[in-house]
Amino acid sequence: MKRICVYCGSSSGSEPDYIQGARHLGRVLSENNIDLVYGGAKVGLMGAVADAVLAHGGNVIGVIPDILNKAVAHAGLTELHVTGSMHERKAMMFDLSDAFIAMPGGMGTLEEIFEVMTWAQLGSHRKPCGLLNIRNYYAKLIDFLDHSADEGFIHREHLGIISSSPDPEQLLDHFRAYRSPAEQKLDKLSLLSMQKN
Repeated sequence: MKRICVYCGSSSGSEPDYIQGARHLGRVLSENNIDLVYGGAKVGLMGAVADAVLAHGGNVIGVIPDILNKAVAHAGLTELHVTGSMHERKAMMFDLSDAFIAMPGGMGTLEEIFEVMTWAQLGSHRKPCGLLNIRNYYAKLIDFLDHSADEGFIHREHLGIISSSPDPEQLLDHFRAYRSPAEQKLDKLSLLSMQKN
């Protein structure tokens, strides 16, 4: 993994643990020689994770839509790409990244991580996805996804698309070991073929 996309809030949250978690993630990415791809803003958790990567000598690639560029763009990034729309922004962030982490955030963060998870479910990519579960922020979401599987709206094997941990190092370990549902299916088919022959 050379680059990880981090989705997170443009707000800082109500507790200092969120900013501290963003800084910790930024340090861990830098120490593992992983570039940060993110939404390009200087504010909230977005600014905190970018500043931490930069402070520890890492590279940060921001992708921001033109509508937000003048107001909140981070001026000190390694690279800053300005797109014409939010759709272009998300597509570029996807193309630049080898994996995806959602830190705590609001509707935009949820929409972004769910989009790449949906693409993984459809077999459009095999990149790992994870939730950095600071202060158990995503606990109820994880419970809801499990409930959705119980109710027959998500295939239970697709729950394996998303990793969750409060520890960024542990998320990276999960990412390194990750095998997509498509790869697992191919493994099963290959094993069945070997057993028949």
